[in-house]
Amino acid sequence: MEEVPARARAYVVAVVLLALLCLLPLPVTRTPWWALALLAVLYAACEHVVRRRFGGPFYPVLLTGAFLLPPPAAALVPLPAALFSPVSPLGQRAAGVRRLWRAAQPALAVWGAAQVHWALGGRDAVVASDFPFALLPAGGAVLAFCLVLTALDGGIRAAALGIPLRRAWRGLLSRALAPVAVHGLAGLMMAVLWRSPYGPVAALLVLLPMCVSWWVFAQYHRERAAHRATIRALVQAVDIKDGYTRGHSERVGRASAMIARELGMDDERVEVLRFAGILHDVGKLGVPTRLLRKEGPLTPEERRIIELHPEHGHEMVRGISFLDEARAAILHHHERLDGSGYPYGLAGAQIPECARVVAVADAFDAMTSTRSYRRARPVEAAVSELERCAGAQFDPRMVTALVHALRRCGWHPAVTADEPSYGTAPKEQIPGTGTPR
Repeated sequence: MEEVPARARAYVVAVVLLALLCLLPLPVTRTPWWALALLAVLYAACEHVVRRRFGGPFYPVLLTGAFLLPPPAAALVPLPAALFSPVSPLGQRAAGVRRLWRAAQPALAVWGAAQVHWALGGRDAVVASDFPFALLPAGGAVLAFCLVLTALDGGIRAAALGIPLRRAWRGLLSRALAPVAVHGLAGLMMAVLWRSPYGPVAALLVLLPMCVSWWVFAQYHRERAAHRATIRALVQAVDIKDGYTRGHSERVGRASAMIARELGMDDERVEVLRFAGILHDVGKLGVPTRLLRKEGPLTPEERRIIELHPEHGHEMVRGISFLDEARAAILHHHERLDGSGYPYGLAGAQIPECARVVAVADAFDAMTSTRSYRRARPVEAAVSELERCAGAQFDPRMVTALVHALRRCGWHPAVTADEPSYGTAPKEQIPGTGTPR
């Protein structure tokens, strides 16, 4: 997004000012400047390699700085990496805000970790290589580091996306604690070796096994990226085959994610629901094109063929391991609460929760999108229709979640057919909502 919300800009400015305060007073005479410069360069190099090659943050060097340097000096270690590394081309203002955020957030986190480490006597334990007593202040520093990172992350999510603070913070600490603890252990080993007679060169050797483990981690994420590319290719194929719904799948994915967030689902499940929304109509690849493009009502036999598309879609994504729940949504997104849907006529709680989410998102986008045969309904009219059908066709909880999300974030539908290539006769409508098959 080129424009950063005003609340998010104000939040970033406040965090930057707080980070600047943490640099004062900088103990000039007691700061080992050569060590600070070496750690800053090393962190910048690691950030460049890890983010470019593997993706994700890399904290061992930062935590080493927290274990070795006074807190104001430790806060300087991440600054060169953030201020001079390239950022995504999001527009000049957005790029500047993002760069300041990437400088201030880790600076505050490493300052907090250093404060806790020094307060617990960790500096003397590191110098004396006093194990296992060095683990206690190091553990406190890692916990402080995680708490600051997750607190700031939750704040920026709340400011930028309008998510309530409690939801913005939910799950962040639990997901960050284990990986940061591993980074903290590596940082402690580096700090102890740094203070040993072997010096900084020996400390650098600790990064080798970390890089190997990061490479394994990156391979996993590359596999997920390959799956995402497959998903996008499937969606593009559906858009080409059934052109009147061009872009519909992406928007259903977006609306599904909005509902999932409003229901308080964690980020991983929100992502699965987004994929489910994107792929909900992928089974149309198994439906003859002539039926998808047919003008006017379908015969009973043709409708039975159309109604096989959820089962086709379920089979198509069977081999994608991280889409377990999404498969259920693809299979059951045309079921109705009163049992009159398809393919199996499930009713009420028999319909998986994910499918009830996608059903509402699908109907909402269909009603608010301009098609070749009709104009889009206003958002208010679509919401009224969903509320009217809640309890019979749609889960009222999902409808309410979408309404709340729309009030907070808004909705920007787009034209989904570039040209009226299939004539002007309307496609057969689904009773209740007026949504297309």
